[in-house]
Order: sequence, then structure tokens, then C-alpha cells
Amino acid sequence: MARVLIADDHAVVRAGLRQFLAAEPSIEAVGEAGSGDETLEQLRRTEWHLVLLDIHMPGRSGLDVLQHIHAGFPQVRVLVLSGLPEQQYAIHVLRAGASGYLSKDCSPDEIVKAVKTVLGGRRYLSASLADRLLAELDGEPGRPLHARLSTREFQILCKLAAGRSVSEIAAELCLSVKTVSTYRSRILEKMDFRSNADMTSYALRNGLIL
Repeated sequence: MARVLIADDHAVVRAGLRQFLAAEPSIEAVGEAGSGDETLEQLRRTEWHLVLLDIHMPGRSGLDVLQHIHAGFPQVRVLVLSGLPEQQYAIHVLRAGASGYLSKDCSPDEIVKAVKTVLGGRRYLSASLADRLLAELDGEPGRPLHARLSTREFQILCKLAAGRSVSEIAAELCLSVKTVSTYRSRILEKMDFRSNADMTSYALRNGLIL
């Protein structure tokens, strides 16, 4: 019997997900967390088999939480369910250890199918995401600029674009200020940007930040 934790900052979303997940005979318990810190606290206090994770939450971002889960709770599987564009985030969350990525506009039936697939030890990819990953492997031209970045670089790009300072990011990610500054320099070089303002403009245009 599976235990599923829903991590989303919107109570109405958690309530909707809880309603149809709780109806599944194979799911023993459904819990809720409204922030990244609350998600990690739940994982420390209770055994969960799967986290259904929103990538955009206050405080610690979903990408931060995903990396903490992957490092500290490797037995817990993560299925990302996000309203952010699949083409912008999916590949990076899969690289960071997620077992699947779904858009919030998918049907309840697809969410349940994805949950069962991931709980069964497999990854879940929508048809559109599978096509995108194949294109990525083929080196398809026209990929977004941020596809050049590593997962850590992408994580820091999103934080810088959202207005976080280098020192704030260093504290959040338990890195030195020098290390974050080095990542910032790599991002600017790889994306041919001159400043943080360029990052913010790019992130807004591509739906990386709200």
C-alpha cells in the first residue's frame, strides 16, 4: 500500500488531488504540504513513497526540494506536477532525479496513471515529453538557450532572474558566495548575456518565472 504526499502551495489544488488519489485502492494514505520546507519536514517525520511536487512554491523552490529529496531520501520517488511550461522545465527536473513530469492541465486519469507508473518503479513521460526528449538526444536545432545549462546552473539562473542576490542563493543552496558567482559567470557566458537583467528578461519571456 502506497503513501503519497502532495506538495503544492494552493490548498484547492491539494484538495482536488487528494480527492481522486484517496479513491485509489492501492493508495493507503495521502498527505499534504504547502511549502518546500513543510515538504522536507513531512519527509523527516513520516514515511512516504511518492511526492507529487509542484515546481513553483514559495521559499524553497520545487527544484530545490527535488534535489534535497534525491540526496536525502533516495527511496522516495518524485512526480512533478506543474503549471509551468513542459518544454522549459521537464528536462531539467528529470535530470535532477524526478521520475516524471506532468502539466497541471492534464486529466485526473492521466495523473492517476502516472502515479501508479512511478509507484511501480518506472518513469512516466507524456507523449509530448517523450518526443521532446528524443529531439534533445538528436540535438534538434532551435532548442532554448537554457538547454545548454547544467541542472545547477539552471537552478541558479531561475533564482537570479527572480531577483535573488548571490549571497541569498549561496545561503539557500549551502554553497559559498564564490561558487555561486562562478556559476553566474558560466551562465552569462553560455547564454551570451551581459547582466542579471538579461536573465530576468529571458526568464519572463520563456515562462521560467511567474
